Amino acid sequence: MYAIIATGGKQYKVAEGDIINVEKLGVEAGEVVTFDQVLAVSNDGLKVGADVVGATVTATVVKNGKAKKVIVYKYKRKTGYHKKNGHRQQYTQVKIEKING
Repeated sequence: MYAIIATGGKQYKVAEGDIINVEKLGVEAGEVVTFDQVLAVSNDGLKVGADVVGATVTATVVKNGKAKKVIVYKYKRKTGYHKKNGHRQQYTQVKIEKING
């Protein structure tokens, strides 16, 4: 059984027991999160649209963290312009506990 959920502007295919990294949710480790934006659920057959209106996915927050650093380098030739910048995206790691749908 799997479900497709939307969170943080992205879509994830999840099954019970999966551990995924999603955009930062602002929830502490150990708390329970419910994703109610479920796009599809597959148990015996695939259900989409009006069939999954009340479906939810329950997950437990494992940890909050930062991804690896991404280097952003801007350069314009012949002018001496260059700028180096770094960025670390924050994420929340969640474990999928139950798919209700």
